[in-house]
Amino acid sequence: MELNNIRLLVNDFDKCFEFYADKLGLTVTWGKPGSDYASFDIGLPSGLSLFKSDLLAAAVGNEDKALPTNCREKMMINLKVPDVDVTYQELSKRGITFLNEPKNMPGWGIRMVHLRDPEENLLEIWSELPKEQWDQDLLKDLNEFGEK
Repeated sequence: MELNNIRLLVNDFDKCFEFYADKLGLTVTWGKPGSDYASFDIGLPSGLSLFKSDLLAAAVGNEDKALPTNCREKMMINLKVPDVDVTYQELSKRGITFLNEPKNMPGWGIRMVHLRDPEENLLEIWSELPKEQWDQDLLKDLNEFGEK
């Protein structure tokens, strides 16, 4: 098997398209506002895609079910960038509201910040911390599991 893409099933296609294309600045590889499907380059040419939720619901036979609301996330889009702080500043200037400010997570080996798209999907933008800033448990894990 091979991962083809992460597909977000959305209600407001155009609003989400604008967010990923214009606000985040991802390169569009397929689609346009007003359509049913679009994809964006996230290191894979079509790694992230948008599709109208109602169309898939009809295809799988669950159009009578409600979309989940007011619950914890079951997934997160994780985007690696060269410098979290630079990206945070650039996206803030484009009107993106963040859930937090960039923060070092030595136990995870990253510096990260979080935001939501127009349909409340959680995104994490991160960059790797220098290994000398990692905590001891993570360094032990690195020795055990190695870099792949």
